[in-house]
Amino acid sequence: MEDTELVQRVKDGDGSAFEILVRLHYRAAYNMAFRFMKDHGATDDVVQDSFLKAHKAIDSFRGDSAFKSWLLRITANTAKNALRSKHMKSRVDLEEAEMGVTHADFSGLERAQTSEVLQWTIDQLPEKQRIALQLRIFEDMSFKEVAAAMECPFDTAKANFRHAVLNLRKILKASQGGRAYEEVKQAFESLQEDYDHDR
Repeated sequence: MEDTELVQRVKDGDGSAFEILVRLHYRAAYNMAFRFMKDHGATDDVVQDSFLKAHKAIDSFRGDSAFKSWLLRITANTAKNALRSKHMKSRVDLEEAEMGVTHADFSGLERAQTSEVLQWTIDQLPEKQRIALQLRIFEDMSFKEVAAAMECPFDTAKANFRHAVLNLRKILKASQGGRAYEEVKQAFESLQEDYDHDR
């Protein structure tokens, strides 16, 4: 069943339809929240709060973007608000992010050393670039969906992603060699192919 049909059923008062939406998009919402919160307990709170907000605001969802994009925008904003209130520092969680990899091949990154190197490189990116990269690569979202989730123009979403790729290249060039570095470099080259394809 399509999200649009489920959303309409929720608007018509069908509570079970929203439960289906939760099951379909829980992992994506959790991954998004965890990259901000870096704590499972805080992430659970953000995800629950995000779904509650989505349910309450479902009548305002007009379908201009995908439901997933709309939900992830709510989740990101909820996480940011939680971080501000708790004065926590946002970080990317690579282990959770790797679960949703589609464009890039990070199959060799289960080794802790390699994961730490890649996490360090991603952590160096500005927030908007990092989020654009996460949504595009780890959540397999189109640039239109990324733009909707980030509440920015299409061209801005695409620019943030491209700047992220270019900045990752600079960071990698400045890094030292070694096995972990070489594996990260190979993963980055797969990412670069996605960038070149979208130019």
